[in-house]
Amino acid sequence: MAIGIKIELNEGLYLRNPQETGLGKNIIKNSILLIDKIGFEAFNFKKLANFMESTEASVYRYFENKHMLLLYLVSWYWEWVNYLIEYHTHNIDDPKKSLKIIIETIVNASMEFPAIDYVNESVLHRVVIAEGTKAYHTKSVDKENKDGFFLNYKKLCEKVAQVILKLNPKFPYPHALASNLFEMANNHIYFAQHLPKLTDVKVKKNNFKEVEEMLNYFAFAILKK
Repeated sequence: MAIGIKIELNEGLYLRNPQETGLGKNIIKNSILLIDKIGFEAFNFKKLANFMESTEASVYRYFENKHMLLLYLVSWYWEWVNYLIEYHTHNIDDPKKSLKIIIETIVNASMEFPAIDYVNESVLHRVVIAEGTKAYHTKSVDKENKDGFFLNYKKLCEKVAQVILKLNPKFPYPHALASNLFEMANNHIYFAQHLPKLTDVKVKKNNFKEVEEMLNYFAFAILKK
């Protein structure tokens, strides 16, 4: 279904498009694996180069620093989720059904078929859950926002907000609800796995059913639908 798709991202996120070369794809593949293994704080380009048996200089040809690499990975993931939502809601006119599909997709995007051989969506999902907010909870967020680095996420939230407004045209906070659905999904998966006293849902291995049920409960209770 999605084999051969190309994720389009802001050119300012990279120095050279990693999707266009074998080395670039290898950088993406191994950065996901290494960040998942050791965490973003411990991650650096020297460790990545050793991990992928390359040189530090080769990594710097593609990304200015590790922050830009994380931004790239997070943006890649949100564009992938956007693609899945587009695919699964295509030709569906019922906004209630569309919102349920969107929630299911948000929670279970990492369970989809492997779309691109150099990106493990399941591992990338773990990285986004654990490290994703570090891409925009920074002092440089305003400049990076001005440069368009968060357009993938904002476009995704806008898509969901429009579905919410179709379901309840008088609802006053469609963008807030849309972004909260994404943040709640990631936060409560993380809480269930690491800080269980902060949530009421349980996650067993890769079964996120309770998270999906919680998001549906909140969304449709707030929308009164």
